[in-house]
Amino acid sequence: MTESNSVVDAFRQSPFAALATVVSIDGSSYRRPGARMLITESGETTGVLSGGCLERDVCERAQKVMRSGAPVVVRYDTTNKDDVIWGLGLGCNGIIDVLIEPAATERVASVMQLLAECAERDASGAIATVFHVDGNVETTIGARALLYPDGTIDGDFPALIFDDLRAATSSCVRHYEVAGGNIDVFIEVVQPRVRLVIFGAGPDVLPIVDLAKYLSWHTTVVDTSARVSSRERFSKADVVLLCRPEDVMSQVSLSECTSVVVMTHNYLHDLELVQQLLPLPLRYLGCLGPRQRTERLLNEASGDTRYLRRLHAPVGLDIGAETAEEIALSIVSEIKAVLSQRSGAQLRERLGSIHGWSDVTPVAFSREAWASAPSF
Repeated sequence: MTESNSVVDAFRQSPFAALATVVSIDGSSYRRPGARMLITESGETTGVLSGGCLERDVCERAQKVMRSGAPVVVRYDTTNKDDVIWGLGLGCNGIIDVLIEPAATERVASVMQLLAECAERDASGAIATVFHVDGNVETTIGARALLYPDGTIDGDFPALIFDDLRAATSSCVRHYEVAGGNIDVFIEVVQPRVRLVIFGAGPDVLPIVDLAKYLSWHTTVVDTSARVSSRERFSKADVVLLCRPEDVMSQVSLSECTSVVVMTHNYLHDLELVQQLLPLPLRYLGCLGPRQRTERLLNEASGDTRYLRRLHAPVGLDIGAETAEEIALSIVSEIKAVLSQRSGAQLRERLGSIHGWSDVTPVAFSREAWASAPSF
């Protein structure tokens, strides 16, 4: 279950609560904007905003918000060295804005409805939230516009914000000049679950399914040997298909949002699959096996080694994995890195914020990258 799903479930059980949301960061922080925590009247929490640094103070402020019924934005400024002494002792060297609002409002109920709908449909949506108001403007802190998966928008914002809401592909903060003053708006893109398809049904697939389940990824296992027993063995997967390699295109749902790992341990099956998968604009395509095997697969599948830049093979990050569980960790970590457009390198070697964009160009991710690669 994702954190958003957990917050939605907690909200349904305890509507008299407060919702805290990270809406803006400047500098270092443990979580990105969009992190949520629900605080009940009894002090129970669901979700996290930091590594445990902010939660206590947010919970105390949340009790006041529940009593007053008025939303507030709290700024935690840890850029000053004196904060370690006089403040919360975060030492994170960043500025974090947290919106705390009573959960028993139509605004919060609408957010929960949107999050639930996105989860149920495995679809994307977006939320625009006002967190700063300057001047005599008509809107207030906590005002929202919601973009639902079906494309409809609910809210009374200016049309300009609606346009940005529709166009957003990643979460961001926007500053707008409106009648009477200015407002700052956090635009959050609600992403659907990661969709992972694994071709193969060996014992080494089981820990990958376990990890994917823990991360709330939607996972499909395709047994290309069509063994009926696989349905029970992989009961934790969302979908289990018994499908011969030559029937993949007609039976397996694949799109530009899909990540794929080929690990049948059958060379002929892998060859048939790679031939069909290489031309597709998948978000990620990995293949288990040593480099020489991969080169042979590519030569027989296309005769063009330039396809190597499309295929993550040998699959996984270089972490010294040996056991099936360690290999699963390596594979899942590489998929996450590619989907996040990261290199998978050590954080201590990264320049700038750990939550900022990477300075390396990922492979096999964008539509443009696929379009520029050779075709059959």
